[in-house]
Amino acid sequence: MPQNKDVRFTSSSIKLPLFSPPPLHPHNTPNPFLHFILQNFPKFTHPFHQNGEKIQTLFKFPHPKFNPQNAILEFLTKRRNINPFSWNLPNTTTPLLCCASIALSSNLDTPKTGNEERVLISEVLVRNKDGEELERKDLESEALNALKACRPNSALTVREVQEDVHRIVSSGYFCSCMPVAVDTRDGIRLVFQVEPNQEFHGLVCEGANVLPARFIEDSFRDGYGKIVNIKRIDEIISSINGWYMERGLFGAVSGIEMLSGGMIKLEVSEAEVNNIAIRFLDRTGEPTVGKTRPETILRQLTTKKGQVYSMLQGKRDVDTVLAMGIMEDVSIIPQPAGDTGKVDLVMNVVERKSGGGISAGGGISSGITSGPLAGLIGSCAIYHKNLFGRNQKLNLSLERGQIDSIFRINYTDPWIEGDDKRTSRSIMIQNSRTPGTLVHNQPDGSLTIGRVTAGIEYSRPFRPKWNGTAGIIFQRAGARDDKGSPIIRDYYSSPLTASGNTHDDMLLAKLETVYTGSGDPSSSVFVFNMDQGLPVWSEWLVFNRVNARARKGLAFGPMRLLLSFSGGHVVGNFPPHEAFAIGGTNSVRGYEEGAVGSGRSYVVGCGEVSFPLMGPVGGAVFADYGTDLGSGSSVPGDPAGPRRKPGSGYGCGVGIRVDSPLGPLRLEYAFNDQRTGRFHFGVGLRN
Repeated sequence: MPQNKDVRFTSSSIKLPLFSPPPLHPHNTPNPFLHFILQNFPKFTHPFHQNGEKIQTLFKFPHPKFNPQNAILEFLTKRRNINPFSWNLPNTTTPLLCCASIALSSNLDTPKTGNEERVLISEVLVRNKDGEELERKDLESEALNALKACRPNSALTVREVQEDVHRIVSSGYFCSCMPVAVDTRDGIRLVFQVEPNQEFHGLVCEGANVLPARFIEDSFRDGYGKIVNIKRIDEIISSINGWYMERGLFGAVSGIEMLSGGMIKLEVSEAEVNNIAIRFLDRTGEPTVGKTRPETILRQLTTKKGQVYSMLQGKRDVDTVLAMGIMEDVSIIPQPAGDTGKVDLVMNVVERKSGGGISAGGGISSGITSGPLAGLIGSCAIYHKNLFGRNQKLNLSLERGQIDSIFRINYTDPWIEGDDKRTSRSIMIQNSRTPGTLVHNQPDGSLTIGRVTAGIEYSRPFRPKWNGTAGIIFQRAGARDDKGSPIIRDYYSSPLTASGNTHDDMLLAKLETVYTGSGDPSSSVFVFNMDQGLPVWSEWLVFNRVNARARKGLAFGPMRLLLSFSGGHVVGNFPPHEAFAIGGTNSVRGYEEGAVGSGRSYVVGCGEVSFPLMGPVGGAVFADYGTDLGSGSSVPGDPAGPRRKPGSGYGCGVGIRVDSPLGPLRLEYAFNDQRTGRFHFGVGLRN
């Protein structure tokens, strides 16, 4: 957090002798009650007075060297399942700062109530320390209203007088109170000689580097020009401490003093981070040698030296380190940094057993709609997640299906060394074969599109929840028949390449912007990407393609409304198989994949209401609509025309959702506007 240097005032202390009341001696006091009062009630002083060093001291922690952060740190190092912010300062027993330390002289030996002598009091008055009337009648009323036992024409004990003295000082307006008994012809007059607190005229704040100046000023604003009330000061201190606790910051008010001229000095202690160390542990909790470089972990942390330590920020740092994917467990332990009032942070990390390995799995391709093993894909991969101890990733993977095949080599550096913007770099080489039936479905057999791709991309966050990507990608793409032979025209004699050759070459400049909310299904997602073909060689394709999609979820009690939208457009000379295909599980349900249309432009919208049924099972009702905006005929060769694709269509239906580790499993049945129905199965939320 930025440091606050606005709250800084200057003032000076004035040494004044303490007030001493006129001496009264027992031999001048004929009444034994008066004698007992004088012996046991010397001037009752609130602990504002500190041997004349300062006029008043409103509040000090019990320990002169007490550091509030040490109390927090001592708490945090103990394993307890309670809120780490619910800590109390040692030796404090009441929130009322002043009255917690009020006590009569230790020489007072108060007899038990049953044996105490009662003396009739004829009159009760409140006067200033000189025995004169108070200038402010409101203060006199405050003192009189605080009395409970001491009333005119009442018989009192010493204990009852003592308790009322406590009540007067506890009202918060007075720094001292001395009961004086005077024998008059009408009886005994009990006079409470009080010394009001000063009027508040200014503030000196020290140590508040992150506490906003406006917050401090607003807290004290209503007290300017008024008598200082200790109860109000207690509320202000609680408010300031609450500000720190709400933000998880190690900070608290450590002292308040009353200076001359009505100035209040506020002392705040904030525990700054002194040092951050990484400690590697094995699974038994014993120290070990780590494979990851400490600087690779430290650069992930937003907590830095010199900052006031925030537990909330520390928790986010723990989550960030865990998200690297190479740690099993991460924790932060704050420790006192000697007597400096700062904290040292020790991050304990347990690395995963192995940074590399072999994996295998399976999946479903939505582009294959026929055959005994339609859509099933098997995969295997060899990977290393912590290359060179720098959290760099290397992955070699192979996916193989009935028609699909993808071989990919991918290297990723999540954070380029020397960069302060968290820029990542990814280098990719890929050889793939995917179904071409989305645009060019063949009645006499399958058609595949082969692509050889190589590229490099750079990505970094540029605002909270926003991420940007830029890159250069070379691609060579061409069509093949079911025997693997290159072809340049489909069954309807429509061209399969833009150049007329067996393959198209293109160099694409890529830009992408992604916004992601909290990750919850109700959060928002927005993706915008653009590909621009660069005319490096005369035969390379030149075109511009933009695509955008958005998703927004709204919760209505147990039900959720999910709205999604996608759209795109292509300008220039582009391969026909790159046309936007409309229809299918992630497009318009009720239609086969790509059966609605294939065009230069498209728009697809979806509305879906989901609701819980039983445990992890939920239900859904949905409606989809998609259109190519009349652009189907502008695609080279017009592949949609001979296949009698309508160009627009809608579908609606019902479905079941099952929560799983892979994401929501979706089984749906939908009718389209052609009055035909179709089952759909998918994994995860709609794109």
